[in-house]
Amino acid sequence: MNNRLTTPTLLVLLNLGFLSCGVGEATAITHDAYPDVQVAGAMKNVMWKGELAGIISLEDIANKEGLYGIGPLSYLQGELLINDGQAYVSKVVSDTTMMVKATFDTEAPFLVYGNVTEWQELELPASITNGKALESHLDTLTRSYKRPFVFKLKGEVMSADIHIQNLPEGSKVSSPEEAHRGQTNYALGQEQVAIIGFFSTEHQGIFTHHDSYIHLHLITDDNTQMGHLDAVEFEAEKMKLYLPVK
Repeated sequence: MNNRLTTPTLLVLLNLGFLSCGVGEATAITHDAYPDVQVAGAMKNVMWKGELAGIISLEDIANKEGLYGIGPLSYLQGELLINDGQAYVSKVVSDTTMMVKATFDTEAPFLVYGNVTEWQELELPASITNGKALESHLDTLTRSYKRPFVFKLKGEVMSADIHIQNLPEGSKVSSPEEAHRGQTNYALGQEQVAIIGFFSTEHQGIFTHHDSYIHLHLITDDNTQMGHLDAVEFEAEKMKLYLPVK
């Protein structure tokens, strides 16, 4: 079942001068009522209750214009990413290889998704070089944003660690440890990528882990590698941050 989350439209002040060089005037950006983030299912129900079957079909999402979304494949046998209206599924082939397929013909046991067609491009401060620093930066930067929201980064990573769920067929799950059986990890080197993320301080255990406000999936520009992003290193000047305008 989808839960629609709404908060009042607010005005956000983005100090672009500070972002680029530490000094500058604040730039006012009005965020109109961009479509709300939708949530189907919950991570905690998958991890603790073993609700592994798909409860949402990606084909059934009516509005695919500017659609973004992330979640696992049903029965935790792969990862899902929707990037600007195109859905991708990644599955484990071996410890070193994966298969990435563009398709909406798939289901998820939980999914967070939303539509954005207008973005604000921002520079990152030089200190933002990894996922944890990015999370803190987003929390500070978007105190006046409607939350939750989708965001993205585009550019070059120095390195990244991603994983794909690969739960053995027929498995029963009643804990996160059991849910991650078969998970396969992949290390990426220097790559041009897109990182799609969702931010919320109110959805830990729903679509973010209990110790995080963000859930991130990464896909390489050639669409050959995609998965849940566990760790990343990048140079801020080689990465752009995009936040929704509407």
